Amino acid sequence: MLDGKRILLVVAGGIAAYKTLELIRRLRERGAGVRAVLTRAGAEFVTPLSLAALTGDKVYGELFDLTDEAEMGHIQLSRDADLLVVAPATADIMAKLASGRADDLASTALLATDKPVLMAPAMNVRMWEHPATRDNHATLRRRGTLFVGPNQGDMACGEYGFGRMAEPEEILAAIAGHFAAAGRLAGRRALVTSGPTFEPLDPVRFLGNRSSGRQGHAIAEALAAAGAETTLVTGPVALPDPPGVATVHVETAEEMLAACRAALPAEVAVCAAAVADWRPARKAEQKLKKDGGGAPPVALVANPDILASLAAAGPQRPALVVGFAAETENLEAHARAKLAKKGCDWILANDVSPQTGTFGGAETTLYLIGPDGSEPWPKMSKREAGRRLVDRIAERLGGAEGARLPGAAQ
Repeated sequence: MLDGKRILLVVAGGIAAYKTLELIRRLRERGAGVRAVLTRAGAEFVTPLSLAALTGDKVYGELFDLTDEAEMGHIQLSRDADLLVVAPATADIMAKLASGRADDLASTALLATDKPVLMAPAMNVRMWEHPATRDNHATLRRRGTLFVGPNQGDMACGEYGFGRMAEPEEILAAIAGHFAAAGRLAGRRALVTSGPTFEPLDPVRFLGNRSSGRQGHAIAEALAAAGAETTLVTGPVALPDPPGVATVHVETAEEMLAACRAALPAEVAVCAAAVADWRPARKAEQKLKKDGGGAPPVALVANPDILASLAAAGPQRPALVVGFAAETENLEAHARAKLAKKGCDWILANDVSPQTGTFGGAETTLYLIGPDGSEPWPKMSKREAGRRLVDRIAERLGGAEGARLPGAAQ
């Protein structure tokens, strides 16, 4: 069930820490490897010896333990895992992660990781309901942190309400569910485009746009995490290549189209790149100079339409082609027009007006639009949006119930 999966368990300071001992036992019964990080406060409730006996591994606690840093640096510690689980996730550790604090091994590992994080909150009901905690919870969810619980019930402090940590079997089910979702697209091939294109005017100048590539890269990462053999064709961005993804770097729209065609066949194509609509008809061989006569005229020609090309009928057309519509007005109307014009299956429409901060930002608000209906998504991180899109793709390709969009004809 969890054979070979590597869990980094962060045990923070709460009375519910005793439940983590049972969680470790159940994880290991199912074949998972568990390594524990115990905070100083957590050590008031469970001992390093107990955790070490159940994990069969050394327990880590101090950020500045030079021996540990030589053996297992805090960055490597967080990245050697397949999933980080925080149980109990106290109000304090949630606040640290939400605000970017890294003053101990646990918070540093959580900030340094490139893997998913699952939190099981546990705290007094008043602390859980405090506006600061609610804001931190919302912030972490937008950034893609996963949560299980808290549950409602009697507290160790004598109060009643939400704040009880989820039971070990609930946390185990959430972990198993995460990994089950991770294999949904195994054996499938996916193609994603990302970033801007740069169309050269001369050796140093170009026509381009403000796309950061964050959304396309997040989608490629989520597809790979779901088991798909994923190729990412990206224009110039300041982002690292997503793990587990075959990344092809290009500059122009023509280069991007050629790379996409080379990546076919694929069962799903997601065109998230902000491709320049036009390019200069002629690139100057030398840098254009100001000669006092005004700006030189620049003739433009249309770039190839990558989305329409991939969506065109033919033997190599992917089973599912998804495009993006970045608009500043009349969002849904323009997106529906683009859906019909391009011949793709779905369009993800987003408002990129300057006040939204979407273009180049970390968050987005999207509408998933198909020929039969639309599905509005709340504001969320681009990583979470990537995972949500992969959920819908898996439903569509797997023929699962719910593959139709809300509002679709039945």
